[in-house]
Amino acid sequence: MDQQQILARITAMVEDERALRSSLAAGRIDSSTEHARLAELERELDQCWDLLRQRRAKSEFGENPDEATVRPSPEVEGYQS
Repeated sequence: MDQQQILARITAMVEDERALRSSLAAGRIDSSTEHARLAELERELDQCWDLLRQRRAKSEFGENPDEATVRPSPEVEGYQS
């Protein structure tokens, strides 16, 4: 995935998040469904942001950004700020 594809995926997930919140407010889904899907979206977003950071770092240091890989969710989730 290149940078534009990653950013497009992030945008789509943010839109999904808004739609979930809207569906909950309208009573189309229950809160447990919303929470489960939001948790999944958050994990995927973290992976996308991590991949984007990897690509940018590789570019900055003269490496091939296409060598960046999606890391497992537990690894990404374990990072400290």
